[in-house]
Amino acid sequence: MFRTIRPRTVRRLSAVTVLALAASVALAAPASAHVEVEAEGARALAENVTLDFTAETESDKAGITELEVILPEGIAPADVRYKEGPAGWKFAVTDRGFTVGGPALAAGKDAAYAVTVRQLPDAKSLAFKTLQSYGDGRVDRWIELEEPKEGEHGSPAPTLALKPAAPGAELVSPTPSAETSSAAPSGPASGEPADTPSPAETTTAGAADDGSSPVLITAIVVAAVALIGGGLWWFRRRSGANSA
Repeated sequence: MFRTIRPRTVRRLSAVTVLALAASVALAAPASAHVEVEAEGARALAENVTLDFTAETESDKAGITELEVILPEGIAPADVRYKEGPAGWKFAVTDRGFTVGGPALAAGKDAAYAVTVRQLPDAKSLAFKTLQSYGDGRVDRWIELEEPKEGEHGSPAPTLALKPAAPGAELVSPTPSAETSSAAPSGPASGEPADTPSPAETTTAGAADDGSSPVLITAIVVAAVALIGGGLWWFRRRSGANSA
């Protein structure tokens, strides 16, 4: 025998169901926040590609102040240029990527910015690990490369899928780094002949040219002594002959 459910009971059940769904959505909303990266028509070996990043906030108490990105293999920090971002924010290159930051955004506001990459590497996808800092010292680490398991929140790194390289696309030469460009040249300085003698070599050569080498000086002294001795012998002999 079926039991009749009164309309009032149905309304109560419906209200409870709606509240439960609303609560689950509210609790799940902060956990769904993440960092995204997009690029129109992104493909391997593409040049001068603009990457658009969006960092969703997970805090309703403090605003985002900085985003640090660790670049994937194949993209050098020197190959990235800042295009646009929140007002007052600045771009800085690091040894492993770059940072974008400045005055704290309003609490609850997402951060969006764009950079241009000189050339994308020959890969199927690129992961841009990101550290997201807030004004109260909180840091969200979006660095996981594996997909979170079902039912887990996880902190996946923003990943960009790439299409295959266009026909004829080639890898361009890398941008010279600051260390390479500032290194001292291994060869002679500009405008200086490669065979310019050193000061020591010049001194030695000068001594040989003006006859002041030790061997030559000794020979001159010996010759002078011999001449003087011969002269004295001849003078004494002549004096004796005149006396006789």
